[in-house]
Amino acid sequence: MPLSPGSPSPLRFLSLLTHCPRSARAGLVFAVGLMVGATGVLAQDANAELIAKGRYIATAGDCAACHTAPHGGQPFAGGYGIVSPLGTIFSTNITPSKTNGIGDYSEEEFARAVREGVAKDGTHLYPAMPYTAYAKTSDDDIKALYAYFMSEVTPVDTTPQKTELPFPFSIRASMAGWNLFFLDSTRFKPDASKSEQWNRGAYLAEGLAHCSSCHTPRNLLMAESSNKALSGGPLGSWYAPNITSDPVSGIGGWSEEELVAYMRTGHVAGKAQAAGPMAEAVENSLQHLTDDDLKAITVYVKSTEPVASAATTPRYGYGKPSDAEFALRGLPGQAAGEDGFHVFSGSCAACHQVNGQGNAFYPSLFNNTATGAPEPDNLVSTILFGLTRTVGDTHTFMPAFGPASSFTDRLSDKEVADVSNYVLTQFGNPDVMLTEADVARIREGGEKPLLAKLAPYAAPAAALMVLLILAAFAAAAFRRQPRQAST
Repeated sequence: MPLSPGSPSPLRFLSLLTHCPRSARAGLVFAVGLMVGATGVLAQDANAELIAKGRYIATAGDCAACHTAPHGGQPFAGGYGIVSPLGTIFSTNITPSKTNGIGDYSEEEFARAVREGVAKDGTHLYPAMPYTAYAKTSDDDIKALYAYFMSEVTPVDTTPQKTELPFPFSIRASMAGWNLFFLDSTRFKPDASKSEQWNRGAYLAEGLAHCSSCHTPRNLLMAESSNKALSGGPLGSWYAPNITSDPVSGIGGWSEEELVAYMRTGHVAGKAQAAGPMAEAVENSLQHLTDDDLKAITVYVKSTEPVASAATTPRYGYGKPSDAEFALRGLPGQAAGEDGFHVFSGSCAACHQVNGQGNAFYPSLFNNTATGAPEPDNLVSTILFGLTRTVGDTHTFMPAFGPASSFTDRLSDKEVADVSNYVLTQFGNPDVMLTEADVARIREGGEKPLLAKLAPYAAPAAALMVLLILAAFAAAAFRRQPRQAST
C-alpha cells in the first residue's frame, strides 16, 4: 500500500534503504517518517473536519430538541415525549450505545433510519421523527452526521420510555403502507434557475430544518397537505402559523432582517416572540446557525408560493395601548364582565404593564402575533404552559399558569378564558373569543383529528370484520357439503 500519493512502495523503500550509502540511510528514514506522520495528521484533520460538519448538521436538524429528555436528560439519550394527536410518542436513544442506542448501526443502516424511518431491526419509526424532510439530506451530510454521532456523542446505556399508542396506531408495520403513499425519498435537487443562496435556503428549510413538518397542515391520514405547504396548522396545544410569502396571512410583511433576528433570538419587537416548539427550535438549533444560512432560509421562505386566508390584517397588526386597567381598578365586587380584568390585574399587569405595552424584559401585548392571530391557541398555551427560551446568556421566562407551582396559582379553564378574552379585546384581535371548553381543548392537547376520533372504533370494527369473514367461510363450506338423497 502506498505511504502517500506518489510515494514509493514498502519494497521499493527497502531496496533504496539497502543500496543507498550508510551515511544517507538515517536521512532517508527520517524523511519517510515525516511523510508518514504528515499523512496521519492530514487524516486526523480530515476526520475532525467531518465530525465538526456533522455536529453542525445535527444542530441544523434540531436532533437534540426531541432526543433529549427535559429537566436534565442526557444529550441524545431519548425520552422526550412528543405529544401528537394520536398519542404521546417518546423519542429513542440515538447515542452510540451498543446496547441501547445506535452504536452497532452501519452508515447505511443509519442513513435508512434518518431518511426512510426504518430502524436497524426493520421497525418502522413514526413520522414524529421528520424523516419525510430528512429524506432530502445529501449523502455527504449523512456521512458527516454519522461520523459525529459515532465519534463525539457520549454513549448512554439507558432505554427511554416505550411509545404505546392505541390500536390501530400501535401497529408500526402500517407505516410501510403510509410511506408508500406519502414518503418522497428524492434527494434535494438544486434549481438551476435560482441563486446559490436560494438553493441553500431551500435545502435547509425543506430538509434539515424540516419547517414543513410543523408549518404545513395535515390531511386525513396525518400526512402533509402539499398543496398548502407552509400555510400553518395545529401542533398539539400550539399552532404553527402561516410562513408563506403572503403579506397578510404569512410573513410577506416581515423584512429579511426581522426574520433573521427572529430565528436568531426568538424575539422581534412589534412582531412576535417564540414560545413552545418554536422556542425549542430557536434555543437548540436556529440561534447556532451561521448568518449566511439564516439569510438563505429567509430568502427561500420569502420566495414561497403565498397562501392567503380570510384575514385582512397581519397577525402583528392588531391592538394598541389600553387604559381599561386604570378605569376598572378599585371597583368593588366581581361584576359581570370584570372577571378577565381581575385576572389580568392580578397576574399579568405587573410584567406586561397595565396598558399592555410591556418593557425591556416582557413583550407588548399589542402588535403581537399571539394576540392578533385568528387562532387563540398560542395565547392560551403561553398562559397555560408558560415560556422558556435561552439565547446566548439571556434567559427569557414566563411562568405557567396552568398547573399550580411555586411561582403561580393554577388558573381554571374559565379564568384562562376570561383573561384571554380581556387581552384579546383590549390589545389584540377582538373578533376572537374563547369559551371554557376552548381552553379545556387546548389544555388537553388541542383538537383531535378525525383519524384519532375514529381510533376507539377500530378494534370493534376489526373484530366485526373478522367475524364476517369467518361467517362467510362457514357459509361457503356449508354450501359445498353434499346433500343426502331424499327417500
